[in-house]
Amino acid sequence: MLEKMFNASSVAVIGASRKEGKVGNSVLRNLVNDFDGNIVPVNPNYEEIMGLKCYPNILDVPDNIDLAVIVIPAKFVPETIDECGRAGVKNVVVISAGFKESGVEGAKLERKSVETAHYYCIRMLGPNCLGLIDTSSNLNASFATFMAHKGNIGLMSQSGAVCTSTLDWADKNKVGFSKFISLGNKADLSENDFLQVFSDDESTAVIAAYLEGVKNGPEFIDIARKVTKVKPVVMVKSGRTSAGSRAVSSHTGTLAGSDEAYNAAFRQSGIIRADSLQEMLDYIRAFSSQPIPEGKNMAILTNAGGFGILTADACYNEGLSMASFDESTIQVLRESLPPNCNIYNPVDLLGDASSKHYKIALDALLNDPHVDGVIVLTSPQAMTEVDKVAEIIVDKVKTSDKPILCSFVGGTQVFEGEKILNDHSIPNYPFPERAVASMRTLSTYDSIRKQSYSNLPEITADKETVESIIDDATQSKRLTLGLESLDILRAYGIPTVKTKIVKNLKEAIKACKQMGYPVAMKIVSPDISHKTDVGGVRLNLKNADDVERAYHTMMADVYRYMPDADITGVQIQEMVSGGKEVIIGMNRDVQFGPLIMFGMGGIYVELLKDVSFNVAPINKDEAKHMVSTIKTYPVLAGIRGEKPYDINSVVDTLIKVSQLVVDFPQILELDINPLVVLPDSQGCVAMDLRLTLREE
Repeated sequence: MLEKMFNASSVAVIGASRKEGKVGNSVLRNLVNDFDGNIVPVNPNYEEIMGLKCYPNILDVPDNIDLAVIVIPAKFVPETIDECGRAGVKNVVVISAGFKESGVEGAKLERKSVETAHYYCIRMLGPNCLGLIDTSSNLNASFATFMAHKGNIGLMSQSGAVCTSTLDWADKNKVGFSKFISLGNKADLSENDFLQVFSDDESTAVIAAYLEGVKNGPEFIDIARKVTKVKPVVMVKSGRTSAGSRAVSSHTGTLAGSDEAYNAAFRQSGIIRADSLQEMLDYIRAFSSQPIPEGKNMAILTNAGGFGILTADACYNEGLSMASFDESTIQVLRESLPPNCNIYNPVDLLGDASSKHYKIALDALLNDPHVDGVIVLTSPQAMTEVDKVAEIIVDKVKTSDKPILCSFVGGTQVFEGEKILNDHSIPNYPFPERAVASMRTLSTYDSIRKQSYSNLPEITADKETVESIIDDATQSKRLTLGLESLDILRAYGIPTVKTKIVKNLKEAIKACKQMGYPVAMKIVSPDISHKTDVGGVRLNLKNADDVERAYHTMMADVYRYMPDADITGVQIQEMVSGGKEVIIGMNRDVQFGPLIMFGMGGIYVELLKDVSFNVAPINKDEAKHMVSTIKTYPVLAGIRGEKPYDINSVVDTLIKVSQLVVDFPQILELDINPLVVLPDSQGCVAMDLRLTLREE
């Protein structure tokens, strides 16, 4: 149904105006200037605007209207959408502001508008948006200053200011778009809908987005995984800081800001995240004009040794490799270039390089089977033929199946060369590091489009036991569960330490004797999140005397630090030795749901912050990725001759925890800290658990 939103035959502007400076005037003028279809102004105060017959109401228009652009005060919008529905209009763009962004009353108007639109099966863009542009159909249904250039970039933005500034930048740099969409409040249509629109659009080759949030996280991931297999998607997500984050009690909650959820969701769905608007624009220009490299081996061509070194350093930092040239390439360069040139990578043509030498070298590098892409650098010397070098690159881009990215570094002296490149939609990056980052992004997409998403493993679990534990806790208003609830983990086949909870010292000594020494003793209290911080843990107790001393000192320490804590007893655990401590946790993100965390465990997890995140549910490949990407992974894998630890058991536990928190949305936060990973093939053991439930 959205086909007619972009490829409309007729457009009505409800709130059209004769007054310059009014939004209704700008929207109508843009349509008159560019659109070839039927344009219908609607305003009861005029009989004619810009030579077009004006109707008092959309219901008075005799023709079918494919798209209505609404530019009237917010309080009249719900009624106007109702009139559009009765008139048979199926697509509306609500440019008007004054909705949920303005407060409670505006939010009510927005809900009423959406309800009315849904009643008539109308799809609505906005409200509070700039509008939309489709260059294929010459449709400029926006109040932007001018029409976008035609191109193959599809862009959507939650900020109207980002839209207008990007259009202005694109006009200067001759960057073209297929579709340009201002999302506004996303009351109905959202990024999920337009990802699919862009994916199906033959005129769109690369998708870009500026987002401040997503409406439906799980659906977003599902759609993006399909879209990124066929087209690159580059997104900027603003609001990355932790300012205003809610208070949390678990390690996972402390470490998992909402930005970690977006990082994980983007990675899991193949979206390329840009850290700034500049990066996004850099990347999409590369995607719009260059082929995707088949590998990471890059050649650097320069007329300045310093820039060649800077670029080589940047390649290393970005994870790209310096190509080792084929012997035939070296021979061509040796025979064809001046003797003082460096013919190895980076190829340095020296300051007096002619455009002829650039052409010879560029041909040789593009023909080399070991080169996947070329970065061409130009520094403006007195002898440098910047314009001719640019023309050579234009010719090569037309026929090359390898990407060529340029960095003509300078100002007025490289202007003509940059203009030639821009006229042919070839990006020039003012500094080589930006060219390298864009090349790395092209290379990254090669692996993204080849990525497969394996099925989730089947987990056999005793869900009835977990449900019973959670129900009992909820009924007794215990929202925080600890060691006493290890049966939740056991129900999902997660190995747990031998343990017993007792209420006093006498029971503790008896339990220790039955379990066998050495043992650990831990305080049990729903009020204590981090037991070590308050002296609530005693380890390696070897006899009854140790237990008695540990019990009394532990109680004294806990009461000193937290005199009002509700202490229900202590837990006796067997000591597990010979393993490494890791942490597995979960924090339920507002947009994406359960966010799984993994890292090295124990008391230093929040200090080191060496953790990884994934949105649940996760498959085996994603669990392996979580384990292998922390900085201290070599400690688990076996460093400097040490024997490896049982990483497969950690992967298995991650998958089971993922399924547990998906099955039980009542669980808001969960920490297994520590999970002791034993030497290879010996498994792992959950030593501690803290779990927070949703308040009903």
